[in-house]
Amino acid sequence: MISQGKNAVIVEHLDTGNRTPAYASARISSLEDISIYTEEDELLLGEVLKRIKEKEDNQEVSSPKKLSNKELKEYFAEIVPDYDQDRVYVSDMKKVLNWYNALLKHGILDKEPEPEPVPETVTKTVPEAKTEAKTKVEEEAEAKAPEEKKEEEK
Repeated sequence: MISQGKNAVIVEHLDTGNRTPAYASARISSLEDISIYTEEDELLLGEVLKRIKEKEDNQEVSSPKKLSNKELKEYFAEIVPDYDQDRVYVSDMKKVLNWYNALLKHGILDKEPEPEPVPETVTKTVPEAKTEAKTKVEEEAEAKAPEEKKEEEK
């Protein structure tokens, strides 16, 4: 995803670099939002890709199209031993492996997620905030004090 338009998001093809609008009717999902069903829960796609990367030693997976269904299931069982065999289809496994190869090819798997910036107001500790507040109150009081003294003298 490159940017967001009025009624669509602008997406860029990794291989060709072509940019096109993708409308809500296209039912787009971010890879970060995709999970693999397991017997107990779900496993985020990012974790699955990380496991593939470790298994393959940062190399591409041999073409998923050439692997038989049995070979794909065996391979996937090595990566996600407790995947739900009733809900994770061979076509899903092929997609995951193809995504892995594409992301690896373009260096996207190597990027570390950027830490989210912490708002400045949150970084102050309570004592610092109290001290700062006292200082401002004291400054205002000191600024008013000479005026009050002049009025009292009159």
